[in-house]
Amino acid sequence: MIHSLFLINNPGDIFLEKHWKSVVSRSVCDYFFEAQGKAGEAENVPPVIPTPHHYLVSIYTHNIFFVAVIQSEVPPLFVIEFLHRVAETLQDYFGECSEATIKDNVVIVYEILEEMLDNGFPLATESNILKELIKPPTILRSVVNTITGSSNVGDQLPTGQLSNIPWRRAGVKYTNNEAYFDVTEEIDAIIDKSGSTVFAEIQGVIDACIKLTGMPDLSLSFMNPRLLDDVSFHPCVRFKRWESERVLSFIPPDGNFRLMSYHVSSQNLVAIPVYVKHNISFRENGSSGRFDITIGPKQTMGTTVDSVLVIIHMPKGVLNMTLTAAQGNYTFDPVAKVLIWDIGKITLPKLPTLKGLVSLQSGAPKPEENPTLNVQFRIQQLAISDFIAHWTGTSQGPGNASDLNTWVQ
Repeated sequence: MIHSLFLINNPGDIFLEKHWKSVVSRSVCDYFFEAQGKAGEAENVPPVIPTPHHYLVSIYTHNIFFVAVIQSEVPPLFVIEFLHRVAETLQDYFGECSEATIKDNVVIVYEILEEMLDNGFPLATESNILKELIKPPTILRSVVNTITGSSNVGDQLPTGQLSNIPWRRAGVKYTNNEAYFDVTEEIDAIIDKSGSTVFAEIQGVIDACIKLTGMPDLSLSFMNPRLLDDVSFHPCVRFKRWESERVLSFIPPDGNFRLMSYHVSSQNLVAIPVYVKHNISFRENGSSGRFDITIGPKQTMGTTVDSVLVIIHMPKGVLNMTLTAAQGNYTFDPVAKVLIWDIGKITLPKLPTLKGLVSLQSGAPKPEENPTLNVQFRIQQLAISDFIAHWTGTSQGPGNASDLNTWVQ
């Protein structure tokens, strides 16, 4: 399956390589560098690049390209999912997945990669199992290993490796049983000048942190599961029960994991929580224009909107902008013609506004269309899809179901 893995930074330098079968020359990455040059931006590099003798499958995350070299045809999504799992594992081990961190812990990184793949095929990809095989780095462990010459690799096979529940280690014990569920949703929407929604969709994930004794069996149900489309589950979820009853039933891993991701595409159910009023006009055969933008939350929302950021790509004929911001700060790049307005938190009753004049090139024709506004924001304690989840569970050991403390956010 996977013969080699190359880690490449954004400038295009290979800073780590790992081979599971025969050694593949670094020159195979020339095809990747050629595609990278044509793409312009890192996110636009094709995920699958065919070469005369190999296939290059890559992802871009944490400012790093993870490039896998394949010599035979395999499902590309299978390789892409594994590469994301490698990045998530490094993030879990070291707190961040960056070039500097990987170089500082290069020995542990090689040990992790050696356990995650066996002769090129995925073997141990769950964090619970890997942390029993290879101990996470600590200052004390690093000092002891330096003095004694030992490594972070464990002496015994993990207890869950040979069970039918490989994602959970055996013998888990907690004094306080706790379960945390975080629901994170992202809206992608296009709104016309009149405020009508042209297109809207929601991408959501449910992340969990489970600290329960023994072998708990949990069930999570939704008020309206038919809203959820294109779902993707952690391997612990019993898929047959979801198909028949639309209930998530699972024995969770120990610690942090992503339970599921989903998609909501029905425009009737996506309510945009903010509104934008704008008046951008340019004078006919003139050298100036007016600029006026107001942003505010919907009155029915009742929650605080923060981290508001407005990005506007102005027409090429704009020379400069003289604006006054009632809240936040703005910057205008006269070369890239990009206006960035960092508002921050919207505090009522006063609404953030940005007003002023636009300077155009002398004699330049009037721009045919108004610029497009890109508005980014964040709202805590609000699920846009408006589904409500509740769960039940049992836990074996000193704690029982009545001892469970649960937070659903």
